[in-house]
Amino acid sequence: MMWIIVAIVVVIVLFVVAAFNGLVRKRNRTQEAWSQIDVELKRRHDLIPNLVETVKGYAAHERGTFEAVTNARAAAVNAGASGDPAKVGQAENVLTGALRSLFAVAEAYPDLKASQNFSQLQEEITATEDKIEFARRYYNTSVRDYNTAIQTFPRNLFAATLGFHQMEYFQIDEPGEREVPQVKF
Repeated sequence: MMWIIVAIVVVIVLFVVAAFNGLVRKRNRTQEAWSQIDVELKRRHDLIPNLVETVKGYAAHERGTFEAVTNARAAAVNAGASGDPAKVGQAENVLTGALRSLFAVAEAYPDLKASQNFSQLQEEITATEDKIEFARRYYNTSVRDYNTAIQTFPRNLFAATLGFHQMEYFQIDEPGEREVPQVKF
């Protein structure tokens, strides 16, 4: 009879250890996914001043657009320092809208579109945007898997006690941010 009790205790302990280790792996994968977003956002933030300066040379009277991009970039960098996915997501979505406006302005200047510097910067930012989108999807998938793991039975019985808490998705909060900006001359 004593062996049965010991066997049950051992099985329970092994289950808890395995579940704990699985949750740690999922949390670490989610944190890694967040750091990949951070890397791509840093790259984006580094490219933007070069893009703005290139476009400024051709479209000096578009000051409001440049200020919007510069302010959105600064807000995104500040939000990034917080590490809060909700704040970063909101700031980055504003920056995305500002960049779209900047590219729309650039479309009105054929000489600018033909400029090799502008074309190269535009390609780099487009590639970075694609990487950010992929990183966001990967992060959100990791968050989904992690949150599901801590919410499902029987792990939900001890996950919070062991320090595992839900993580936030990286998402667009404002429906207006999903719309393509309109630039009219």
